[in-house]
Amino acid sequence: MTSRPILPDSPQTLPAENVSHIGHLERVLRSGQFAVTAELAPPDSADPQEVHARAQLFANHVDAMNATDGSGANCHMSSVAMCALLAREGYETVMQISCRDRNRIAIQGDVLGAAALGLRNLLCLTGDGVQVGDHPEAKPVFDLDSLSLLEIVAGLRDKHAFASGRSLTSAPKVFLGAAANPFAPPFAFRPHRLAKKIAAGAQFIQTQYCFDLPRFQDFMHRARDLGLLEKCFILPGVGPLASARTADWMRRHVPGVHIPDDVIKRLKSAKDQKAEGRDLCIEMIQQLREIEGVSGVHIMAHRQEALVPEIIQRAGILQGRSTPPSSPVSNDSYAW
Repeated sequence: MTSRPILPDSPQTLPAENVSHIGHLERVLRSGQFAVTAELAPPDSADPQEVHARAQLFANHVDAMNATDGSGANCHMSSVAMCALLAREGYETVMQISCRDRNRIAIQGDVLGAAALGLRNLLCLTGDGVQVGDHPEAKPVFDLDSLSLLEIVAGLRDKHAFASGRSLTSAPKVFLGAAANPFAPPFAFRPHRLAKKIAAGAQFIQTQYCFDLPRFQDFMHRARDLGLLEKCFILPGVGPLASARTADWMRRHVPGVHIPDDVIKRLKSAKDQKAEGRDLCIEMIQQLREIEGVSGVHIMAHRQEALVPEIIQRAGILQGRSTPPSSPVSNDSYAW
């Protein structure tokens, strides 16, 4: 089994006062264990019980749950509210932040508010255009993109200052993430784009769905040659495909999704396509685990969330260790 990167400022070498502010996900990654995150779509509801019901599917099976921020330019419960609801129940979350709907004033306020609520992990995204969502008449903002957002949030944390230069009295202690898509042309440019995000402040990366292992391996080889694998934690995206028809629709309509023909063919020839899609996901996780520089996986199982526990168990990636909410909640988490 390939080794995981352990960055120089791992929990074992950090001063005690710094270790206390490291969240579960960052602690798992820095210790060299194989991390598991999963995407948890916010509900179209104001009922917190719907959030808790969805989270129960992943309880004790993932290291952190991503709360999406208007993914696909569709309106749902806000990511910060969903993360706050989950955090008070002891779950670890990754709060996604899209640049589409808010300017730098609103986003910086949200980051401070999220940190005050005990949220540690942020995923910085540019965001999908409004034309693909359910409010195409909305006015897009895009004051920032993912790179400038990373730089600003890193400045809040490390320079103790807003983008304007005004000082903070208390900086947010956050673990910064970004997205990458190794499967979108031009392929040779993708590792260089990753390098820019790391330079801007990204500490962990979650990628678009991986259904093409050779292409991902090429991306990782190029990233290694650029010296990037020692600078961030990379979690390729995986997910079960419900059917060949679903897979074909995804690759034609979901921006950035690449599904090779041989995957479609395998699903079509299966007696139980849903089971085959699940098995394919498990195989992909096990193969990705052996690639140098892969620190974990990010599972996206839209409308198939109930399969996630079985996928994780059969893939054997947790190796019996505990995950939230069974892990202790830090004393400096927000007290409700």
